[in-house]
Amino acid sequence: MAIDRSKYSRFLENVADDLDIPPGKYRDAVDRYQAVGRWLEDGQYPDCAGRPSIYPLGSFRLGTVVRPLRDGIEADYDIDLVCELPIQKDRTSPHSVKAMVGERLREHHRYRTLLDEEGKRCWTLKYAEQDGIGFHLDVLPSVPDPRAHFDTSIAITNNQGGVYDWTASNPRGYGQWFDARNRAAFEMVVMEQKRAIQARAPRFYASVDDVPDQLVRTALQRSIQILKRHRDVKFNTARDNGHAPISIIITTLAAHLYRGERDLYSALTSIVSNLNEFAALVDNQWFTLSDAALSHLIQRTPDGRWYIGNPVNPEENFADRWHEENHARARAFFRWVGALKEDFVDVMLQSRVEAVRGKLAASLGAAAVAGHLGLIASSATLASSAPRIHIAEAVKPWMR
Repeated sequence: MAIDRSKYSRFLENVADDLDIPPGKYRDAVDRYQAVGRWLEDGQYPDCAGRPSIYPLGSFRLGTVVRPLRDGIEADYDIDLVCELPIQKDRTSPHSVKAMVGERLREHHRYRTLLDEEGKRCWTLKYAEQDGIGFHLDVLPSVPDPRAHFDTSIAITNNQGGVYDWTASNPRGYGQWFDARNRAAFEMVVMEQKRAIQARAPRFYASVDDVPDQLVRTALQRSIQILKRHRDVKFNTARDNGHAPISIIITTLAAHLYRGERDLYSALTSIVSNLNEFAALVDNQWFTLSDAALSHLIQRTPDGRWYIGNPVNPEENFADRWHEENHARARAFFRWVGALKEDFVDVMLQSRVEAVRGKLAASLGAAAVAGHLGLIASSATLASSAPRIHIAEAVKPWMR
């Protein structure tokens, strides 16, 4: 018995769509962050040479949002927002910048009630919604950092137990890089998806032109959503959570390995299969990939440390902690990659529908797949080359 690939791919699409932020919730999030942005822009900040620049970053910017899991429960969406103050870095301090943004938020009677305690790098506004699905808006204070590699580079504030310093970042540059990796696939699906979104949500979008580009999802973006959800399910215990692969590594590697596949199954299979090739580096740092063009993505340095570079700032190493605790994060990452291959690629070799359905429910969460498992059950077909054997009262593969 084999699973129909197109229906399996559609199953994954449906699950990713359910995990995504709904169009109405997306519009609410945009309205809220734009309002916060206007309030921050109108503030007065010492030594500021103009108005602050406010823009989204992270999964909200990249179109890879998934509703997170915390302690096994569906949690609020996380929306990240940069507040870039046009102040010369050498004329201020990270503590001052962080404090100025926090004080401005506290000046607003509504935001003061939503404001959480100061975070390591951001200020968080917690929005609760009547439908039980809220979101956290993380505001990241920063200043321009023109001495870094790119004109779009910034320095963000970093609070380590009351000691403040700067951390280099470049969310605008990273977003532009990701868009370039995703552009060809986006152009193939944009109009088709916008028409579908408008038909599904006419209350929010009166015409196709009203549907924002940010709601269109390519096979790359859907693959990243599935990868992140699988990560959240597999590392959903206190023991494992500290070694869970971080989203920026998942996103960066997936974007590098994406080859323009249009259907989700093909894109996910290619990404996971290529990632699995790197697993040999754990025990043999001199291992060389058969595809030399990919060897730069995950590297071991001569001292045994790991390197996964930021594509818009090679000096930033996303895997700078992988060597710690006897390479615990690296080992956890490749165990997870092995589970990805077993759960999403090798599952196609399963001979029983119920085994497939059970594997997918365990990999993505029973609630996430509950409404779509019927598609898997109906996609199983007997291989035509197999001998015809009659089994009395056999379970029909098309039955639920």
